Amino acid sequence: MTNAEIAKNLVELLGGKENIKSVANCMTRCRLELRDYSKADMEKIKKSEGALGVVNAEGQLQVIYGPGKVNKVTAEVSKIVGKPVLLGEDAVKATKEKLKEKNDTKFKNLLKKLGNVFIPLIPLFVACGLVLAVNNICNVQFGDAYKTTTAAQIIGLVGNGVFSILSILVGVNAAKEFGSDMPMMGGVLGGILSSAALANITLFGKPLTPGRGGIISVILVVVLSVYIEKACRKVVPDVLDLFVTPLVTLTVSVLAALFILQPVGGAISDSIGTLVAQTIASDNMVISVISGAVSGALFLPLVMTGMHQALTPIHADLIANAGFTVLLPILATAGMAQVGATIAVLRRTKNERLKKTAKNGLVPGFLGIGEPLIYGITLPLGKPFLGACLGAGVGGAVMAIFKVGAVAMGVSGLPLALLIANGKMFVFLIGVVVSYIAGYIFTEMLGFEDPVE
Repeated sequence: MTNAEIAKNLVELLGGKENIKSVANCMTRCRLELRDYSKADMEKIKKSEGALGVVNAEGQLQVIYGPGKVNKVTAEVSKIVGKPVLLGEDAVKATKEKLKEKNDTKFKNLLKKLGNVFIPLIPLFVACGLVLAVNNICNVQFGDAYKTTTAAQIIGLVGNGVFSILSILVGVNAAKEFGSDMPMMGGVLGGILSSAALANITLFGKPLTPGRGGIISVILVVVLSVYIEKACRKVVPDVLDLFVTPLVTLTVSVLAALFILQPVGGAISDSIGTLVAQTIASDNMVISVISGAVSGALFLPLVMTGMHQALTPIHADLIANAGFTVLLPILATAGMAQVGATIAVLRRTKNERLKKTAKNGLVPGFLGIGEPLIYGITLPLGKPFLGACLGAGVGGAVMAIFKVGAVAMGVSGLPLALLIANGKMFVFLIGVVVSYIAGYIFTEMLGFEDPVE
């Protein structure tokens, strides 16, 4: 068959040209985006002349023709379909633009901003968390005799350093992220909401509570202050801007915080704490297991949608109020189950490139960096991704049963063991091993289509 005949046959097997949304090629593959993938006759495409294999990944049907051949066949397909062929860097650029456009929603952008508020603080969370880990180990080893020593007090001071001024740091970062020209205003507002002087003020017959609502209240107030600041700049003359805008922004924001936003943030924070206490931290074993399993299993899909960024303030709030977050070890099992799923893929695949990718991704995976495994192994193969989700459900249930908590965030995988609260490091490691094994077993059970070399 000529290249034109191969292309014509391929279009027919794909359900006709009306079923093809776009066509592009890389070095070896003709990449097709279809309107209805059920119309494609996969078995006949695999056996069609010139085709070396078929891969269904990244939301595309990819027919492998090999270098040189693929350019000619794709060009013929494009002629039939009537769409221009995107080659090399243009195809990559077009794919990135599509993904960017797909994820460019107001809700996802809001979640991204929330995540960006905490990204600069992650090194501090890690550093202070590791110091607290040392403190926890010493508490377990030496007991009450250690707690009263000067060394314990200094270590505790350093370990709690970032958490003691977290409201101020979050206020500054939130003001920057939401577009304020006065980022220090966010820090001042965070400082006011956590000030001990609030306890001396009574509103509606009740004394105010310093730090009520935690990080959630701070973010709500800072967002309001940015809105007020921008509104002021539209009406205040330039000559008075230096005096009027900061004064109005600060005054109105603080009043709104004390009367409305801090109580609202407190209600949200209390609800989250209650939800965690009644589910993950529940004394009812069944509720705890179900909650841990669901949370662990759903975390990878949350990562794929970007919605996981909304969990960072929740972790910070739980740490500030309870001293640790029981949610983090549960969610961390998603990365651990990915490791198990990848080991299963590595054992079964005959594809040398896939083997190399898996080996390169496993070391970061053990250390809690899951992106190479998600995007390089489990997600493109499909079923191993599901296997990792199910494995994380099992690992999450184990973490929930033993009420494993972390005193800080910023690390995952095996290094998270250093941040585990209440001397439960060994129990955490049991959860890690269970997650590895469960991810491996589920992937073995589900299997996967080994890609053509």
